Amino acid sequence: MKKIIECVPNFSEGRDKHVIDLIAGVIESTEGVKLLNVDPGEATNRTVMTFAGSPESVVEAAFRAIKMASEHIDMRKHHGEHPRIGATDVCPLIPVSGVTMEETVEYARQLAKRVGEELAIPVYCYEYAAFSDQRRNLAVCRSGEYEGLEAKLKDPLWKPDFGPAQYSERTASTGLTIIGARDFLIAVNFNLNTTSVRRANAISFDVREKGRKVIVNGVETQQPGTLKHCKAIGWFIKEYGIAQVSMNLTNIGVTPLHVAFDEVCDKATKRGIRVTGTELVGLVPKSALLDAGKYFLGKQQRSLGLPEEEIIRIAIRTMGLDELKPFDPKTRILEYLLDDRPVGEGLCDMTCREFALETASESPAPGGGSVSAYMGALGASLGTMVANLSSHKRGWDERWEYFSQWAEKGQVLLSELLHLVEEDTLSYNKVVDAFSMPREGKDDKAKRAEAIENATLYAAQVPLQTMKTSLRVYDILEAMILHGNPNSVTDAGVGASAVLSAVKGGYLNVLINISGLNNKETARSLKEEADRLLAFAWEKESSLWALVMDKINE
Repeated sequence: MKKIIECVPNFSEGRDKHVIDLIAGVIESTEGVKLLNVDPGEATNRTVMTFAGSPESVVEAAFRAIKMASEHIDMRKHHGEHPRIGATDVCPLIPVSGVTMEETVEYARQLAKRVGEELAIPVYCYEYAAFSDQRRNLAVCRSGEYEGLEAKLKDPLWKPDFGPAQYSERTASTGLTIIGARDFLIAVNFNLNTTSVRRANAISFDVREKGRKVIVNGVETQQPGTLKHCKAIGWFIKEYGIAQVSMNLTNIGVTPLHVAFDEVCDKATKRGIRVTGTELVGLVPKSALLDAGKYFLGKQQRSLGLPEEEIIRIAIRTMGLDELKPFDPKTRILEYLLDDRPVGEGLCDMTCREFALETASESPAPGGGSVSAYMGALGASLGTMVANLSSHKRGWDERWEYFSQWAEKGQVLLSELLHLVEEDTLSYNKVVDAFSMPREGKDDKAKRAEAIENATLYAAQVPLQTMKTSLRVYDILEAMILHGNPNSVTDAGVGASAVLSAVKGGYLNVLINISGLNNKETARSLKEEADRLLAFAWEKESSLWALVMDKINE
């Protein structure tokens, strides 16, 4: 698995486009890093940038960005709605894939040390990178903000982890930077139909984990809010002319976005206020919107087995993510931005007509393997369609969850089979590339022979996987034939025929590819497995055909 970490620095400049572009430019020019999002805020006078890549590259890009910010942002002139303590206010590193939190902590501390020593900027390490429990909390590290920094640095308890401990002209200009390692955080603002900051704050006190101070029997105590791992404040945004509940969700596994939305809606309603929409700051993981969409569909007793694009649209509409500005999932969802495959260049990006014409061309790929996987995908699509239709059939309301679960399984298999459509053509290209390798010298011949064997083996394994995955679709089709909407039984029957064709096509591609293997034992093992799968497919399709005919003749 490729090692990827994400970095989400917050810079204390949201109005000067030239400065924002300079900072973004040094990030974008760093090799091994992809700048994913730049989100400036005029009222907050703050810009959140998001980039990701290999750990070493991300650390380098973050250092360059902090350096650029220190050269072009003067904190003595900064004013904005958001709490801040430095030109680069906070710079968290977040593990995305192939990297542990412990490793991310080390990268964060390396960055903090370099910023402190080379840029002479005082640094606190927070969250998982903190050297003491006192400094784990970002709000505590930022307490007093920039205006209180000079006094804070005089307190031995607040000596920086790295960088100068004395307040100076340099520090007056750059402020202090807080660097750490944390879990994925969602920054979100809930729009209210009021201009009252006091009422927005009251709602934020209702929900945030810290809660509010109350007097009980003459003693001041803290009354916690209703949401764990939630930080929130209320503010007025002149740019929009509304008050918002501004929130950080620091553990979306415990408090997901949709739970926070519902809770703020509930507390707002009790105070005579409405949540009119939601503003996400920066990027969001795909799972957050998929979970939200499924949650709202579930409340409507609607099937959850819809394409992910539709589920995400449900989340956007329900929470009003596009109330203040357009919300484009392709530019706001982390996984979509990290996808290196060029948009529109895959087989599955083609129309039906384009795919058919491309297959009919003189090119040998896509060929039978990709078409087989696509037939399996069509079988999964038909089974999923019947499940979705059955989930909202009049009079079957109490059974919607049963059909929804089958539809969700169908979407998973559909996704896997569409991946195999692409993968079969890619596996063919690997074989072609292997045969194109140089073969002049002895070493070249050995490397070429090994590459050809490995590519040929993979080219046999892909259609075998098509067979296995397609066979799993039969479970959905059988359930729909037996228990689904009787008006759609023939659709399930067609799906069963498509699956048989997919398995037969995969079988033929296994045979042709194992014929090129030098390892005859491996070839024999693959053929035996393919034989078993094909025999099962013939038997299963025959029984399902009989069931369909019985249903039609009832």
